[in-house]
Amino acid sequence: MRRDWRLFVPKTATVLRQGYRAADFRADLIAGLTVSIVALPLSMALAIASGTTPDRGLVTAVVAGFLISLLGGSRFQIGGPTGAFVVVVYGVIANHGYDGLLMATLMAGAILILAGLSGLGTFIKYIPDPVTTGFTAGIAVIIFTSQVKDFLGLTVDKVPADFLPKLAALWDGRASVAPPTVILATACLALILVLRRWAPKVPGFLAATIAGAVFVALVHPPIETIGSRFGGVPSSLPLPSLAFWSLAKARAVAPSAFTIALLAGVESLLSAVVADQMTGRRHRSGVELVAQGVANIASALFGGLPATGAIARTATNIRAGARSPVAGMAHAVFLLLFMVLAARLMRFVPLAALAAILMVVAFNMAELHRFSALLRASNGERAVLLATFALTVLVDLTLAIEVGMVLAAFVFMHRMARLAEVRHGEGPIALNGMEGDEREPYAPNFGLPDDVAVITFRGALFFGSASLVKDALEDVAGRKRCYILRLEQTPMIDPTGAFALADLLRRTLADGEVILCGASRQILRDLLRTIGAPLLRRTRLAVDFDEAKRLATADQGQPTPAWR
Repeated sequence: MRRDWRLFVPKTATVLRQGYRAADFRADLIAGLTVSIVALPLSMALAIASGTTPDRGLVTAVVAGFLISLLGGSRFQIGGPTGAFVVVVYGVIANHGYDGLLMATLMAGAILILAGLSGLGTFIKYIPDPVTTGFTAGIAVIIFTSQVKDFLGLTVDKVPADFLPKLAALWDGRASVAPPTVILATACLALILVLRRWAPKVPGFLAATIAGAVFVALVHPPIETIGSRFGGVPSSLPLPSLAFWSLAKARAVAPSAFTIALLAGVESLLSAVVADQMTGRRHRSGVELVAQGVANIASALFGGLPATGAIARTATNIRAGARSPVAGMAHAVFLLLFMVLAARLMRFVPLAALAAILMVVAFNMAELHRFSALLRASNGERAVLLATFALTVLVDLTLAIEVGMVLAAFVFMHRMARLAEVRHGEGPIALNGMEGDEREPYAPNFGLPDDVAVITFRGALFFGSASLVKDALEDVAGRKRCYILRLEQTPMIDPTGAFALADLLRRTLADGEVILCGASRQILRDLLRTIGAPLLRRTRLAVDFDEAKRLATADQGQPTPAWR
């Protein structure tokens, strides 16, 4: 089937074709400046939490953020580093070095391009909510605990990446708590929360960053800053390079590349859906994934981090009055200007302020209301949620997603199997016009002769319910002259269900004739492909149950409807 090429046209081209006015440009510039003010401290904080330098986060927001808006399938998407990548990035850097991360990011970009061009983006919607909520909450816990060291000013040589050893190392360093750092971090946290509650239009993250930097510059307290730990922030972008390329490294980081691609795809499309809900627009998932892929490749070439659509920054962009992807491109340009003009001032930013910012980000990521709601759901959803959450925190994000998806699939299959049923004959039903408990049973076996058996299938006939098909004759007393197999309420059949039905047909055809009733065209095509025409040609077809009853009570010599 040919795909519509218009699904791969970036929204930027659509906007320009429809007409772009000076008023739109002014609105986009204001929105871009607003988002850049939010993204500036957040990009640095996420880079530090990922185990690298703050300039890497700014490079990612500038390069990837510009390309995601320019080439993407959403009018309002804002791209850059996000909290979802912190755990993966930290682990890749710890195990394979920063070159390994660049290699994984480049490969993830290629995977995203292929996914977008092949239409695989539509399959991301099948990741169930307990899985996404579980690993998002797990990432939030890891981010929160990773900021305890800088929030308290602990003197710990190296904090392990694994959760339990990390807690042990933080506990061992509890005696080194620095009161000035705690006071500043608490003040920054309080400022963010107060502004969010009483002045939501004021960018709390930037206000906390500036307030902390001004305090450090004026008072010179014994508090660690970007300058004291990293030596400051460069005032320009690095030149693109492929010096990190290594075939051996590519094989080693391949699993991480798939994880990065999956996270980037999921979060970018979720962000685009949120933008659609807020604006009434519709994004194009294919071109959005392609844009994410190109942006990640470019980010790796410039030495940046993995990037994806950021839900909070995209929502901020919309609330600030953005009208087109130009706002996202403007946000990247403003961030570059901040790097060029304010790099020297960024060295005064205290790490305690950035830790407070990330703690707020982690709390928002956890989505406690959604997590608690899923805990009140069925046992299956609860098991998927808790397993994904626990594995994310204690083991590995990749394994968490894999196990979560497998468990979710089993839960779904179990439910589908429970919905399927096979009935013989007919039970009592209420007559029309009767009230209360007045019941009158239909004639046994739908009024058909005793030598006719009616077997009704309800629900999907797949490998989870195939045993019901195999046992369908158990409730039929004795051999019958004719069997009516009702398939009106069977929406689909897989090969396992088809083979089970074939076994049932052979057993019933050995006794008498078989009438397939109400099977859809798709069911018939699947049966023909799976079990073949010779067996099916021995059966008779009926469009509905009335026709099946007429065939069952007619003379034996009546011709069989032809299979087509």
